[in-house]
Amino acid sequence: MISRAQTVAFHGIDARLVEVQCSLVAGLPAFAIVGLPDKSVSEARERVRAAFASMSIALPAKRITVNLSPADLPKEGSHFDLPIALALLAAIGLIPPDAVEQTVALGELSLDGLLMPVTGALPAAMGAAATERQLLCPKASAAEAAWAGDALVIGASSLTEVVRHFTGEMPLAPARPGEMRSDSVQRDLRDIKGQEQAKRALEIAAAGRHHLLLVGPPGSGKSMLAARLPSILPTLTPAEALETAMIQSLCGLIDQGGIDRNRPFREPHHTASMAAIVGGGRRAQPGEISLAHNGVLFLDELPEFNRAVLETLRQPLEAGEVMIARANAHIRYPSRFMLVAAANPCKCGYLADAARACSRAPNCGEDYLGRISGPMLDRFDLRIEVPPVAYKDLDLPAASEGSTEVAQRVAIAREIQTARYGDLPQVWQNADAEGAVLEQATALKPQSREFLQRAAEQFGLSARGYHRVMRVARTIADLDRSEYVLKPHVAEAVSYRVPALVPA
Repeated sequence: MISRAQTVAFHGIDARLVEVQCSLVAGLPAFAIVGLPDKSVSEARERVRAAFASMSIALPAKRITVNLSPADLPKEGSHFDLPIALALLAAIGLIPPDAVEQTVALGELSLDGLLMPVTGALPAAMGAAATERQLLCPKASAAEAAWAGDALVIGASSLTEVVRHFTGEMPLAPARPGEMRSDSVQRDLRDIKGQEQAKRALEIAAAGRHHLLLVGPPGSGKSMLAARLPSILPTLTPAEALETAMIQSLCGLIDQGGIDRNRPFREPHHTASMAAIVGGGRRAQPGEISLAHNGVLFLDELPEFNRAVLETLRQPLEAGEVMIARANAHIRYPSRFMLVAAANPCKCGYLADAARACSRAPNCGEDYLGRISGPMLDRFDLRIEVPPVAYKDLDLPAASEGSTEVAQRVAIAREIQTARYGDLPQVWQNADAEGAVLEQATALKPQSREFLQRAAEQFGLSARGYHRVMRVARTIADLDRSEYVLKPHVAEAVSYRVPALVPA
């Protein structure tokens, strides 16, 4: 007799169904797991054996073979413990085989039979819903998995509870989703004294999801500005929150099953490796650019990042997704994020400060910012020079306008864009518009187009830079609630493209 249980193997954020087949045949007692398991899956037999012993269940004196089908799909992770135990329990007749076959299970077993939380419960629940099956998982992961909505999710604390549930002795109640959080304390733009142009650029970037580069001496407030960007961004829509949570679930970042409606804000250190930023490693895990999906990726001290790491960001910035290629798999993760970067004008940081003149100017600045390639710089929609703030300005009263007022304008601009692009696939904000969609959205008047063409010729804008100016101008017009992109909108967009300290 062959009993069957169902589980999943993760391929990016997709959960692929895996059938766990258990066979008991006469022969010398043995316990083998086949079907391309990795080390953690092969060790499941010892955890299952110990968990059975803690429940006083004796394994039959037969040859036990567990096959993970399809056999050519790599199996990784400790979440295969529970489905292997279920298939074995069904094979020895302790639980009904039919009920097990209609259940997708995942969970790690401790030696005393307790179920430990695992990563990927939410994508697994989505996979179970797609096959019209219920999901059985550790109780600690059930609140997270219940967000899938279409799948019945059962959370158990131990293997004993699982047996009682399937035998009808003590059925487990369906799990309920964790809390939807959107009220975390955020920093306010009102804390920043001066830097009005930088605040304006921050508002434009938030309204159209444009990439932003801040260049200025140490202490000018670049990091403070970036840290306050989440306070003016609209909360995630339910669909965005679920998509973002699926990536976080794979990395075990969902706390107590709750989904956060605030947009992600990731700020990796400049010593981070390529696998940490882009994704990869032994299990091809998502990197920071995928964890920042639907949110913000902040790279402080941009020229200090490894050149190869920065160059790998170019394709995800354009495509909104990243492909992690390995010898046995090609895994695709979403990575549609807003890139905000900060840099000093030179290595010492005081290139433009007359009171503390750089002794190696102008070569110091050229060498330092030259670490950022031209194609990478070309992908920043707005480039802002952040001047130093005089200590006297710090005693000025707080600004009358804070994050709340700016967030309201950003929300209105985004609503305008949602109405404009609502029926178009793969276009959400102005930053996503291209080709005929961009031409139709901007619809430049002859005077505005002539001004843009002269600016492009004078500053040597590339074709990409030309279109990025059009997108920024469209966002500025949306903030003004203007149907048309006028010459002042184009002029302001051009001014953000070519600041003094950043190469054009």
